[in-house]
Amino acid sequence: MAKKVLVLGELRDGSLRNVSFEAIAAGKKVAEGGEVSAVLIGDSVKDKAEEMIHYGADRVIIVEDEQLKNYTSDGFSQAFMAVTDQENPDVIVFGHTALGKDLSPKVASKLNTGLVSDVTAIEEGDDGFVFTRPIYSGKAFEKKALTNGLTFFTIRPNNIDPLERDEARSGEVSSVAVEIKDLRTIIKEVITKASEGVDLSEAKVIVAGGRGVKSAEGFEPLKELADVLGGAVGASRGACDADYCDYSLQIGQTGKVVTPDLYIACGISGAIQHMAGMSNSKVIVAINKDPEATIFNVADYGIVGDLFEVVPLLTEEFRKMKASS
Repeated sequence: MAKKVLVLGELRDGSLRNVSFEAIAAGKKVAEGGEVSAVLIGDSVKDKAEEMIHYGADRVIIVEDEQLKNYTSDGFSQAFMAVTDQENPDVIVFGHTALGKDLSPKVASKLNTGLVSDVTAIEEGDDGFVFTRPIYSGKAFEKKALTNGLTFFTIRPNNIDPLERDEARSGEVSSVAVEIKDLRTIIKEVITKASEGVDLSEAKVIVAGGRGVKSAEGFEPLKELADVLGGAVGASRGACDADYCDYSLQIGQTGKVVTPDLYIACGISGAIQHMAGMSNSKVIVAINKDPEATIFNVADYGIVGDLFEVVPLLTEEFRKMKASS
């Protein structure tokens, strides 16, 4: 039976995040031939509607208000609930991002419905779709099936491939007027640290450093390798605690959870808290001078050696490969 699907599009620094397109693909999968509508919320977001359509959305619904310029759970929940009341969807899909993790339980509570969070795979079952999600810090997986009522789930970035972009796709763009009121939080100013390169949470390649990098300067070879591979730099909590890098780079149970195509762990011992944040990477390469390091237990490829010798060699080889291709 065809289903009506609502997908929340998410922007960062004025650009749509890749997880928005992945959410559309997930919505298409469970729609069973039904309509997939993308919802864009913000101060000035209408110019992003066409891009959502190019990636598979049948319709785009815009909610614009000056008070929605910066994310607040109160403002965005009011906006999204107004769209939900109008559309009465069968399925809702969010990205399992910082925004999605904050907003989805609030919306689920208002809708008096369940929520399957952090979905990494979707498959058809006997009684509907089955959603796979990691539990116990990624040490096990559970499968959940929703057999009746509203289906509401969030997807982990980099696990569901987006549809191919098609400039020929067309769709309706409409607006919903919402009175945003009684906000308990008002953001007057946003101060961000200067950042460069690829968004860590959506990077296809991550080069991460641990205590073995020994200093802030020790991250420089890792940055060079990440730059050559078009990836991002991450870190273990140990490296962050030692002030080798900023906590925004932390990967692990108390940091970011990432699932890149390639994860290169440099000087990381493999504490269980760190592996909780990266063990589901598609390919893991570990570089450590300790052959007994725990990280080798989850690595697809291991290099026993000094990272300050190995990483520059890898960087040079990848440079040669890029130059010859």
